[in-house]
Amino acid sequence: MRVGVPTETKSGETRVAIAPAGVHALAARGHEVLVEAGAGRRAGIEDAELESAGARIVAGADAWAADLVLKVKEPQADELGLLRDNALFTFLHLAANPALAAALVAAGTTALSYDTVQLADGSLPLLTPMSEVAGRLAVLAGAHHLLGPHGGRGVLLAGVPGVPGARVTVLGAGVAGAQAIAQAAALGADVTALDLSLAALRRLDERHGGRVRTVASTAHAIEEAVRGSDLVIGAVLVPGRRAPTVVTHAMVESMPRGSVLVDIAIDQGGCFEDSRPTTHENPVREVAGSQLYAVTNMPAAVGVTATRALTNVTLPYVLRLADGVDDAVAADPALAAGVNVRDGRIVHPAVAAALGEVPARA
Repeated sequence: MRVGVPTETKSGETRVAIAPAGVHALAARGHEVLVEAGAGRRAGIEDAELESAGARIVAGADAWAADLVLKVKEPQADELGLLRDNALFTFLHLAANPALAAALVAAGTTALSYDTVQLADGSLPLLTPMSEVAGRLAVLAGAHHLLGPHGGRGVLLAGVPGVPGARVTVLGAGVAGAQAIAQAAALGADVTALDLSLAALRRLDERHGGRVRTVASTAHAIEEAVRGSDLVIGAVLVPGRRAPTVVTHAMVESMPRGSVLVDIAIDQGGCFEDSRPTTHENPVREVAGSQLYAVTNMPAAVGVTATRALTNVTLPYVLRLADGVDDAVAADPALAAGVNVRDGRIVHPAVAAALGEVPARA
């Protein structure tokens, strides 16, 4: 099979969908790997390294014309004309992108999304490493924008002896939320974590020895926690669906002036009422005197780390797909859950429901 890897074109994106080890593994199984010139450069991978591993460096159109196309981020508006009836494996986030869903349907693309590949225990193995990266970055971004020169209220996240650290609220205790909680607590912040799952809150309590305040998530509890926070991190995820809105504009108005909100769920539409996608070049916008960070590709800030973390987990699935997409999907329920669009129809139930469609059988 021909496996194509185009250069990512989303604003600020630095990751690439394959590393030299992945090229070598595919080539060893007899597959042809076509990588667009310069695709890995911003992730610290030069064309020569990919060629040495067995790739052929090509123009972007050739990479898109492969039997299986590997990307990191969803196709951008200027890439929709390159879609065709091949297979595409990437982050899609279709619940928040009806235009892309329609383009994939029209092109007849078999579109698989990393973020809906789901194991029997409910875990999302291909989303997990990027959630880990985003959770840690959320705290760093929040700490940065709390600084006075960057528009914040001048609060040091860690505090100093005699002065407490910033008050940090994390909404959601899944993978991203748990990483944000651990990072903020390790830096010395005063951390409150909210989640619907009491089991998740118990795990946090045990992990942090009671140093993190845990609260069962209700609308009232969120309102109370947000009101007194210097930094609020939204990490609410429902696989395949738009993120629920858990922080209203009125709640943001109640926060101290110069406080910061970071919406990790922005790829799925965002979990703050005021969230609008931002970029690494212009990461925040002011809302009611607070700064709202909603960058849709947060891990691109650390492209070298994020590329390696992502390709570590995607490669086993890529190898199976390259050996035959239909057979791979039929043999693996987790990979079958990753199929969002097939044969000109939306087949993932949650994505279809989010877009107001009736799902077809996968």
